Amino acid sequence: MAGYNPYQQAGFQPTPPLQSQYGPNGPHSQYGGTPQPGYGPQGTPQSDQGYFPPQGQAGVNNDGGMGVLTGQMGGMGLGADAAAAYRPNKKKNRHAYHNLEQSSGSAQAFAAPSPGRFGQSNAGNPQQFGPDHPYAGQQVTQAMNQFPAQASVPFSPGLQASNQGFRQTSQSDPAAAGPGVSQGKVDPEQIPSIPRLRDGAAQYYLENVYPTMEQHLPPPAAVPFVAQDQGNSSPKFARLTLNNIPSTQEALTSTALPLGIVLQPFAPLQDGEQAVPVLDFGDVGPPRCRRCRTYINPFMTFRSGGNKLVCNMCTFPNDVPPEYFAPTDPSGVRVDRAQRPELTVGTVEFTVPKEYWAKEPVGLHWLFLIDVGQEAINRGFLQAFCEGVLLALYGDHQQEGEEDGQINGEAPETPRRIPLGSKVGFVTFDRAMYFFNCNAKLEQAQMLVMPDLEEPFVPLGSDGLFVDPYESKPVITGLLRKLPSLFSRNKNPEPALLPALKATQEALALTGGKIVCSLSALPTWGPGRLFLRDKNDLHGIETERKLFQTEHAEWRTMASKMVGSGIGVDFFLAAASGGYMDIATIGHVSAISGGEIFFYPTFSAPRDVLRLTKELERTVIRETGYQALMKVRCSNGLQVSSYHGNFLQHNFGADLELGSVDADKALGVMFSYDGKLDSKLDAHFQCALLYTTASGERRVRCTNTVASVSESIPEVMRYLDQDAIVSMIAKEAATRMTERTLKDIRNALTEKTIDILAGHRRTGSSSHPPGQLVLPENLKEFGIYILGLLKSRAFKAGHEPSDRRTHTMRFLKSASPLELSLFLYPRIVPLHSLPDNSCFPDPETGHLIVPPCLRASFSRIEAGGAYLVDDGQICLLWLHEHISPNFLEDLFGPGNTNLADLDHSLSALPVLETHLNAQVRNLIAYWSTVRGSKALTLQLARQGLDGAEYEFARLLVEDRNNEAQSYVDWLVHLHRGIQMELAGQRKKEEGEGGVGAGFEGAMAGLSNLIGR
Repeated sequence: MAGYNPYQQAGFQPTPPLQSQYGPNGPHSQYGGTPQPGYGPQGTPQSDQGYFPPQGQAGVNNDGGMGVLTGQMGGMGLGADAAAAYRPNKKKNRHAYHNLEQSSGSAQAFAAPSPGRFGQSNAGNPQQFGPDHPYAGQQVTQAMNQFPAQASVPFSPGLQASNQGFRQTSQSDPAAAGPGVSQGKVDPEQIPSIPRLRDGAAQYYLENVYPTMEQHLPPPAAVPFVAQDQGNSSPKFARLTLNNIPSTQEALTSTALPLGIVLQPFAPLQDGEQAVPVLDFGDVGPPRCRRCRTYINPFMTFRSGGNKLVCNMCTFPNDVPPEYFAPTDPSGVRVDRAQRPELTVGTVEFTVPKEYWAKEPVGLHWLFLIDVGQEAINRGFLQAFCEGVLLALYGDHQQEGEEDGQINGEAPETPRRIPLGSKVGFVTFDRAMYFFNCNAKLEQAQMLVMPDLEEPFVPLGSDGLFVDPYESKPVITGLLRKLPSLFSRNKNPEPALLPALKATQEALALTGGKIVCSLSALPTWGPGRLFLRDKNDLHGIETERKLFQTEHAEWRTMASKMVGSGIGVDFFLAAASGGYMDIATIGHVSAISGGEIFFYPTFSAPRDVLRLTKELERTVIRETGYQALMKVRCSNGLQVSSYHGNFLQHNFGADLELGSVDADKALGVMFSYDGKLDSKLDAHFQCALLYTTASGERRVRCTNTVASVSESIPEVMRYLDQDAIVSMIAKEAATRMTERTLKDIRNALTEKTIDILAGHRRTGSSSHPPGQLVLPENLKEFGIYILGLLKSRAFKAGHEPSDRRTHTMRFLKSASPLELSLFLYPRIVPLHSLPDNSCFPDPETGHLIVPPCLRASFSRIEAGGAYLVDDGQICLLWLHEHISPNFLEDLFGPGNTNLADLDHSLSALPVLETHLNAQVRNLIAYWSTVRGSKALTLQLARQGLDGAEYEFARLLVEDRNNEAQSYVDWLVHLHRGIQMELAGQRKKEEGEGGVGAGFEGAMAGLSNLIGR
């Protein structure tokens, strides 16, 4: 892995740096922009007061770099208290991690890692960073002796990690350590910052990998990293909310924290990471526990010379099958362990025999169900969708002049974008259905009309409807290019969607597969017709929640049939002028079947074609499985209490059923106690996903995760995964939208935040004065994430179309931690003040130099500036009304000097030979590799000219907007609630609302912010 560049993603080739045209001062002097103080290229200080102290120096007062917050906020020490003295661990204590009750060593400031190549683990070189860093050398405990990745550094208490790490700030200017609070005002600079957290973590993981057993604090979800699977699954596949679990339900209740896991079984891996191993045990299948049916994993142990296999979940001793037997060495480890991936790797796949089959597995069948109604034709949606399908199937190898799919009389070789064995079919619909025979033996596709909407059937055999897209490339290419003209005179504005779904379900009933459906108008024709339910008369009242779920029995039945047949459905919905589409009903089919909705609320072909085609391409080429069943198992003493996500579960306790599952989907699982956990043992979790691959192979993907158990609440609080906690809370809140009013949910979110922070204050920081706000070290940014959730379209107060709320609700239920993190707090980069070397590869390391992000507040916006804002769903280019004409020319090309003359439908930058243009294109190309399923295309937001400017203002989550408080006011409100809780005066119904009485006292307490 030496020399690996984490930003050299597949398909991402940064434009090389060009000769700077802006003089020795860079573009700042020409554009009049002011660089943000304290930042250079990602994590590199530009001035005396940087994010990290200079290498080899400690922060002020040797406090681990917390001098700034301590001085300016009256003691905001967001570090961790020293733990008890180290006690040697007994052999029987099989902890997955180091002993959690050990000394954290001396407090020293974080030192920047020495120059090196990404992909080199720190395990053998603990001196690359300070001993206070969470990823310094850590003890290898007894449980880790079974793993192949042995630590090369002996245990030393002085090398133990605390949980400050890259979160620390630095202080090199003594003058800056003065008071940050005057006349009761809080300095917003010193409250926890998500951009600072992300930038610091990104800088660290440029040079270090994440070893999954040697470390126990996962990287932030929005940061790219390479994980080394040492038996515990990568955080990309599974994130526990608590990596150190309380031993009893009472202890967990006192913290108010959720105990759960966020699962993303097909999470995409980064270049340089080991692929998930695929193992074949033949007709006998993979070894499993006879009692609880847990699959073989690295945490099972062998006894009696290798004849007994002890389950790590239920502790049942199983007889080892003769074909799987191997002797053990004197320490009890199998002699062939290093050659057994199922015993050394946390995430593995098993091919399974016929007893695991529901039907004969075949390659994934894709059926494109295309709306050819009047609205789709008039708005250019039909043509855009056809172009997207061509791009998804054939990429750039489908040239404009290939009317018959040939060049110079010879068929060009097209690389396969879907696996061998996968097939595609095409059906269009308006008031009738049109099936197309694309057999490779035909010169052009044959169309068969199905006008019967009451009892539709498939008029084609499987050999005609489903074909290999590369064998039938000329036929498919000709069909998709002629579809817009073929239906150009169509005058049917009312599509009949449910009959079309019924017919396609029958077409895929024997094989299973994936339906990709386009729709541009409310389906008001035929059986299952829908009508306008959102008449603006239910908003803000208790019955509003009826708009977030379907009331149509036929649509519910159809969704269940899709899942039963092993079919997933993705919808591409283009609302006409923002009109009503009843996403609650239509989207129910995709939600239950494990699919996704791509929603274009105000579709405009010139602006949205690029986005549509890219998202179609992503849908087809991402890793996808179908006919899936999921089961989650956990250790004795724990039990699954609820699931949150998009799936079908007939009754509680049954397996989750998913018509399809892909790389961008995640779900949450909550656990409760059914006994007391033994603090001498670890807690184990296994997710088993049985599915059929796109190439037609039946497999089980097993994801194994482990956590320590502790009776000490302060130790539990030290090892929290902030992203997993936020994900679980968001998914549970989204699930409640169909059961509770939005006001109740907002109240509950506020109360939950106060409960968590008050629980930490009560159990882990009782020594601090009661007037001080104490934030858990690993939940510093928790408050702003929840504020972003409250401001999201799903939960915000005020008027919001039900389609937008429902779409956001379904997104939250299936969003990965990466997508959710960006959605709740966007990344913002100033383009007018980019340093000359920014957004180009570092000449020494090859890493892309990514500029630091700004806080999401209008107070950071400069007059005459230009800002790129990305929340993982849309990417806005905001331009101030007084932007420099030189800047516009360098970014958009010669002659573009007037803001009003720019093309408002621009979705991508032109390729120019200017330094600035290359910088911004490189940054966009990199950002497009660190996001979820939504394509990154530009949307202009010119100040005073474009409606997207309102969207830009909405994304500034630290400001007062979206019917909610500013970040500072929100912290004051939380602090007031915590004070009242500790004093026993809190009333639950006060969770929402303004700060009200007590503002002055809460503000005074916030002025003395202390955390740990």
